[in-house]
Amino acid sequence: MSEFTNVVEIFGENVFNDSVMQARLPKKVYKELKQTIEEGKDLTLEIADVVAHEMKEWAIEKGATHYTHWFQPLTGVTAEKHDSFITAPKEDGKVLMSFSGKELIKGEPDASSFPSGGLRATFEARGYTAWDCTSPAFVRQDAAGGTLCIPTAFCSYTGEALDQKTPLLRSMEAINEQSLRLLKLFGNTTSKRVTPSVGPEQEYFLVDEKKFLQRKDLIFTGRTLFGAMPPKGQELDDHYFGTIRQRIASFMKDVNQELWKLGVSSKTQHNEVAPAQHELAPIYAKVNIAVDHNQLIMQTLKRVACQHGLKCLLHEKPFAGVNGSGKHNNWSLTTDDGINLLEPGKTPHENVQFLLVLSCILKAVDIHADLLRESAADVGNDHRLGANEAPPAIISVFLGEQLEDVLEQLVSTGSATHSIKGGKLSTGVRTLPDLYKDATDRNRTSPFAFTGNKFEFRMVGSRDSVAGPNVVLNTIVAEAFREACDILEASDDFEMAVHDIIKKNCADHQRIVFNGNGYSEEWVKEAERRGLPNITSMVDSIPALVTDKTVKLFEEFHVFSKAELESRVEIKYESYAKAINIEARTMIDMAGKQIIPAVIKYTTTLAESINAVKLAGDVDVSVQTELLTETSSLLKETKEALKTLIRVTEEAAAKEEGCEQATYFRDTVFPAMEALRAPVDKLEMIVDKEIWPMPSYGDLLFEV
Repeated sequence: MSEFTNVVEIFGENVFNDSVMQARLPKKVYKELKQTIEEGKDLTLEIADVVAHEMKEWAIEKGATHYTHWFQPLTGVTAEKHDSFITAPKEDGKVLMSFSGKELIKGEPDASSFPSGGLRATFEARGYTAWDCTSPAFVRQDAAGGTLCIPTAFCSYTGEALDQKTPLLRSMEAINEQSLRLLKLFGNTTSKRVTPSVGPEQEYFLVDEKKFLQRKDLIFTGRTLFGAMPPKGQELDDHYFGTIRQRIASFMKDVNQELWKLGVSSKTQHNEVAPAQHELAPIYAKVNIAVDHNQLIMQTLKRVACQHGLKCLLHEKPFAGVNGSGKHNNWSLTTDDGINLLEPGKTPHENVQFLLVLSCILKAVDIHADLLRESAADVGNDHRLGANEAPPAIISVFLGEQLEDVLEQLVSTGSATHSIKGGKLSTGVRTLPDLYKDATDRNRTSPFAFTGNKFEFRMVGSRDSVAGPNVVLNTIVAEAFREACDILEASDDFEMAVHDIIKKNCADHQRIVFNGNGYSEEWVKEAERRGLPNITSMVDSIPALVTDKTVKLFEEFHVFSKAELESRVEIKYESYAKAINIEARTMIDMAGKQIIPAVIKYTTTLAESINAVKLAGDVDVSVQTELLTETSSLLKETKEALKTLIRVTEEAAAKEEGCEQATYFRDTVFPAMEALRAPVDKLEMIVDKEIWPMPSYGDLLFEV
């Protein structure tokens, strides 16, 4: 039997949360800190010193010896530099443990080696981390002992954002300000803050560590670059929601315990569609905390997997032929006094505030569809989007039958007079209760779906931070709210002005609404007829960051400067080119050093067998000869494809960095990689398994 876990007792025990602060800080200091967290009031160094001392004492009690400013540079992962609490030894050889307010508030990491997209020259090394007091500090307990982790933002010496968090915090201010304007127009004087709430679901694969270490492609790139499909994949749908294997259940138990201690509300766990694929989903949190928590989830999945002799794969497409992994970003807007702006109520056609919010979101998504698509762009995601396992690359909004009907009424008649009701679902079994069903079905093919009281942005890649998509969502909706508020505040007839805005938004942006099958070819043609962009690759999505409308949007809300946007364009082109380059070089290495030698060994053995059988007498060797001929032909094809890949990879390195190089990698190098993979995967089905130099898909997916 496994050890009993008392979730209530351990939840948040390693977090310097509000209850800990209230218990340990003097009342005056606690009050000042709360005002900083909730109202953005400046924190004096005197108050910071008290907070830092108590935080240090608490962390030491949890086993911490070091502290770190934990930040999220533009690498896709987190970063940290550890400093111990010790001071210089005294004359008697003893040391003291100290931590000052200055050390809490500001850190100075070297900024030269993080991606900056030209914002910083290599020799310009200084950068700053600044404490994000709205996201609580925590103690991470691992092989290093205990480390006090302080969530921070990261900027350059000249003030530009070099991280994911700074723009996110800026976008939160933008959506808060415009949401409060809108609420006040509807008579709400009690809500003081509006915050986006996010619940990012996390998909991942687990494979055996020993088998992982025999695959250079998994080690270097996170995905398999070669691999023939096993006899069984996901065809029977028997893995989805199936009984969780004991080894995986033990892993999930430890993951949950680690996350609960860190205050991460890990809620749901289950088997996903593909073999060896699983999902973890937390409860909603304020968006900046949700972003931090998702990073902790990914790190914890990887760390705990190693403790169980497993490896966690977060790549969007670790295996060809089975579903890849994504991250569903559930986004809503909530006031500090518990009002969800996306709650339609029982009669949404009468909920004017909700209809205005909804129509503004439709407008925002339609106008900035290219930018929203770019926010989910990733090298690995190019394998998923539009491949009938994830949303299509075309941005559309699913509203469901109830809201689509309300929308149709508004567009056709100017007003909505009724809402479709859910009704009862009869099971046809007397011992089972009749169920009250929702008024709307769900649509798994929609990239941006309304699911009751939130929108689910389903395009985000499994490895990606959810910061980027939420920066975009917050800012584009803030823009739509601002434009509506400008009109309403200047209007003499509020009710008529609201009515007109809702009708106009719905009529002008109805094209973005689609409730049908997003996987169908008909939808691709229909989307083109509607004028919706179909951006199929990361390379083609990047220019959306620096269009005139995007620069205007972000600069007006002080989320990004033009220079910051241009830097991110450079970083994204570079990261795409580097990722494909690493994959190509890994294929070259594997094909040249492992696969071709193994095939030669097999053909040599086969040829020797043919000669030996012939010497034994008049025996038919046609089968062996046919195998030798086929294998030799595929070996030649492999060698020719390898030569081509080597050549085009070298040519890519000579291209001008940026769009030209990234485009060449996509259009020339990647097809050459696929051309090399094709004969190798056929060879895997012929060559003796004992000779084949790496574990197969069957080994990886089914032997966990």
